[in-house]
Amino acid sequence: MSTKPFLIVVSGGTVYSPSSLGRKDIFIAGDRIVHIDDHIDLSKNIIVNRINATGKIVVPGFIDLHVHLIGGGGEDGPVSRVPELSLSRLTKAGITAVVGVLGTDGLTRSPEALLSKVKALRAEGLSAYMYTGSYHLPSPTITGSVARDIALIDEIIGVKIAISDHRSSQPTTDELAKLASEARIGGMLAGKPGIVHVHVGGGSRGLDPILAVVKQTEIPISQFLPTHIGRDTTLLRQGIDFVSKGGCIDITAPSKANKAISIIKEFQESRIDLTKVTLSSDGNGSKPRFNGRGELTGMATGDVATLGKTLKVLVEGKVLPLPDALALITSNPADRLGISGRKGSIQKGADADLLILDEELRIEQVFAKGRLMVDDGRARVKGKFE
Repeated sequence: MSTKPFLIVVSGGTVYSPSSLGRKDIFIAGDRIVHIDDHIDLSKNIIVNRINATGKIVVPGFIDLHVHLIGGGGEDGPVSRVPELSLSRLTKAGITAVVGVLGTDGLTRSPEALLSKVKALRAEGLSAYMYTGSYHLPSPTITGSVARDIALIDEIIGVKIAISDHRSSQPTTDELAKLASEARIGGMLAGKPGIVHVHVGGGSRGLDPILAVVKQTEIPISQFLPTHIGRDTTLLRQGIDFVSKGGCIDITAPSKANKAISIIKEFQESRIDLTKVTLSSDGNGSKPRFNGRGELTGMATGDVATLGKTLKVLVEGKVLPLPDALALITSNPADRLGISGRKGSIQKGADADLLILDEELRIEQVFAKGRLMVDDGRARVKGKFE
C-alpha cells in the first residue's frame, strides 16, 4: 500500500472517538475524515483502498504535549546531551501530534533550532508545535519577545518556564506574572491558547508561585499548564487542589506501572474532573536524579513510548475504561492546545490521525493526516537521515 494519502476506507473496526462509537467504517479523503457510518459502500468506479480492521480497535492518534525533540540533558556536562529525536520514534509510539520543548539547556540549544526541527517534522507528515522559552529568564525567544513569538510564528503555541527547581531562574511573582501576560496577549492576537507550560521541580514550593500570580493578578488559572505533577505525593495533592480551583495539570507518564495506577486512583478518590488532566511523555529529555545537596547522582532518558504503555496499564488494570484513558492523550491535550475538532478525536472533518490497535492495545498501524506511517508495527515512513 502507498504511504501517501488518498481515498481510504478503514472498515469494521471498533471505533473509539475517544468515546465509544461501536463498529464503524471510516472514510478518509486526503488528510481528512469525511464520513463515518456503519457501512460505507462506494461506487465501483471510485478507486479506494479498503483496510479491514475487523477485530481491531481504531482510536485517535496520540498527542504528546511535552517532548524534547532536539534532545534534553546537559546536567552532567556536554557528554550528557541527549541526541535529537527521529520521526519514526514518534510514529511507532502512536504519536501523530507533538509539542517540542527546551529544558535545562537553553544555551547550547535554542528556540531557533527547535523551530527548525518542528518544521522538519511537519514536512515529514507529523503535526508539530512548540513552546518558546526554556527553564530560564529572560526567556530565549526568536523575535525578541514571548508575545511576538506566539503571535507571529505559526508553530509556537505558548512559552515554557521552570519553578520550584534548583535549575530554574527562581522567578519572582512579578516576573512570572509578566511572562504569563505576554503569553496571554500573544495568544489572544494569534487565536492560540498562549499556554504557560510550567516545569515544576521537586522543591518545597510546588505550585505556590503560580497560585501567587493567580491570587495577586487578573491572569486566570487556566493560562498555566504545570507539568510533572505526579512527581511526588505532596505535589500530586497540590495538583488536585489546583484542578478544583479551575486549573489544568499535566502528568508525566511514569515508567513504572504501579505509579500510573496509584496516580489515577488518587484522582478518582478525590473526584476531580479528569478532562482537566493530560498525560505527556517527557520523551527524549534527561531525567537526572539529585541528592538533597543538589548533586547529580544518576540520569535516565524519557521515552515517548510511555504514553501507549500507560494506556495499556490503566485499561488492563481496570483503573479506567478505554475511552477515559484515551482522553488523557487525545481529546484532553487537544483541548489544551485549542485544536479540538481537528485533532484528538475521530469525527467528520477531523484530521485523519488514526491508530489501529490489536485486542491487547498494541499499535499495528498509524495514519498521520491520512498517510500510513507505521504498518504492522514497523515504520513505513522514516526521517531523511534515519
